[in-house]
Amino acid sequence: MIEFNIPNEPRVAAIADFLTAAEAARRLGVKPATLYAYVSRGVLSRGKAADGRASLFNADEVERLARRGRPRRPAGVADITVESAITEITGDSLRFRGLDATRLAVSRTFEEVAELLWTGEFRSAQEPWQARPAALAAGRSAQAALPAGTLPLERLQVIVPAMAATDPLRLQLDLAAVLAAGRSIIAGMVDCLPSALTSGPGTSGPGEPVAERLWSRLCDRRASPGLLRAVSAALVLLADHELAASTLAARAAASVRADPYAVVGTGLGAMSGALHGGASLGAETLMAAASGPDDVPRVVAELLRRGEKVPGFGHSVYRGGDPRAIVLLDLVRRAAPKSGQLAVADAVLAEVRQKSLPEPNVDFAIATLARVAGMGRGAGEAVFAVARTAGWIAHALETYAGPGPLRPRAVYIGRPATDGP
Repeated sequence: MIEFNIPNEPRVAAIADFLTAAEAARRLGVKPATLYAYVSRGVLSRGKAADGRASLFNADEVERLARRGRPRRPAGVADITVESAITEITGDSLRFRGLDATRLAVSRTFEEVAELLWTGEFRSAQEPWQARPAALAAGRSAQAALPAGTLPLERLQVIVPAMAATDPLRLQLDLAAVLAAGRSIIAGMVDCLPSALTSGPGTSGPGEPVAERLWSRLCDRRASPGLLRAVSAALVLLADHELAASTLAARAAASVRADPYAVVGTGLGAMSGALHGGASLGAETLMAAASGPDDVPRVVAELLRRGEKVPGFGHSVYRGGDPRAIVLLDLVRRAAPKSGQLAVADAVLAEVRQKSLPEPNVDFAIATLARVAGMGRGAGEAVFAVARTAGWIAHALETYAGPGPLRPRAVYIGRPATDGP
């Protein structure tokens, strides 16, 4: 008798035929990576043997899928799969190296989770997370030359290449060198941003947590313990999300042995899109447009009247709601239950649910955190960027250890070839 574990349910004993991952992939005629992509998309369910290690698939379910043929991918979604041991999304759960990310968000620091993503262990860095003086000087000078009102994400896109130019060893891609570069890049990204608390560069020391240092760059108020805890949790929850567009771009860069700075720069470019990390800015703008909770129905109605989607709602990989949003919104409510901006956010939630629209995602939760904390415009994007840099470095490390370039092939659908001019 084999114990079959259904995700999010207790293990149960079942007298049935089950296939290993290799057997299921062979029956379907796909690679193991594609098999697990079917699981993440809800096409197949996956269980585990009694030891909790081996993956098992119901033979009848696999057989029905084999007879039906390969599932059609959603319109506009490319079916690219890459084997990875970093992050797993199953149903409505998110795990880093096998550990529930929502639990890590309330029990571990961002630095600890970054080390977990990079090495598989909660090991402490031997040195404080800090960039070298030359890198800080270059990054600060580069972003200082930008026009007033430049958003934090746009500053980060300038800071990273400026820091790279000062690192003569950036093409050293062994584990220790990339780990050191990862810590330096994240620290430098934060420390090169202008401080919201003073007129010049931030005064936070390198020994302080990244969450505290980032707060002083995004908010002109002193941090309350509860909201600072929410920022720390947001950094953990956003640290990685499997093969999101920016991570796929980062892995492609790493596959041709681009240095860690270039990998992060590639990720920053991709995540700035309105359908990715830039979605939180849309949610911030939505809430800022409402004069108060009673004005929310008008703002949402005008958005829908223009044929636009409500930013910060719905997610392509979570069927029952984004677990990251649930955790983060709960932390914000606990930290500032009487906040007027929280009342606006709750009014948006109520209006969207009344219209039977999708559940909120993490972009809405970050925007809510930024508004409640009194952070400047675009703060959500900055939190996202700093957090996801940890994931990009993790994927770079995994890619550096693998074979050559990531080279997907296109299916040509253009004009047929002719012999004429």
